Amino acid sequence: MTTDPRDAAPQFVLPLVVRIERAAPPARTDALETAARAVLHLRSDERATALDGEWTEAVRGWEDARIRKVVRRARGAEWQRAEALPGINVTGKAAEVRVFPPVPLDGWPKDLARLQVSGTELEDPEQPAAPETGTPVLWLNPGVRMSAGKAMAQAGHGAQLGWLALSPAERALWRDAGFPLAVRTAEEAAWDALTASGLPVVRDAGFTEIAPGSCTVVADHPALRR
Repeated sequence: MTTDPRDAAPQFVLPLVVRIERAAPPARTDALETAARAVLHLRSDERATALDGEWTEAVRGWEDARIRKVVRRARGAEWQRAEALPGINVTGKAAEVRVFPPVPLDGWPKDLARLQVSGTELEDPEQPAAPETGTPVLWLNPGVRMSAGKAMAQAGHGAQLGWLALSPAERALWRDAGFPLAVRTAEEAAWDALTASGLPVVRDAGFTEIAPGSCTVVADHPALRR
């Protein structure tokens, strides 16, 4: 049995919190896209990229091990307590997601640890429109069912793998444009071609919900097709 060296390293997790108020929950696709952009904003933030950045060491340790993300939900006072912790707020059409620097797997801040992680279910009130030409797309596997929270984490994984595959100049262009992207479910007939295209593919580690090794997202950035 081969041991993955990533498992021997200290394990970190990237916390994301989605705001879900009872009276006005966000649409599912909006939440997925906002979570993906939140990961990109954190990954490109100077606090995470500068040699002496306050988050740089944690981000490096997180990426050297299993790149785990966990999405929790909050509302009202819970959301206010989450906003008081160091992190970045990212908004979509209506969705709000706060992303935090990586924390040890067993070292969550108490105001995040108490938030619910399971049962985050969101719906799209109508079918999302086709992405505009030239927009980076995170394609979801049409054959894998995921809760909204799990899908948000997977979209974040896809965005991160796409970011890592780009050149520094391409990353800068994407960042300066505000990280435009779309999250869509791929057509079943197109999925096999997408996973074989050479584009970054998320293969889930199988910690929650789905089988280990499942391909969940393909990161389709125009720059990666050139």
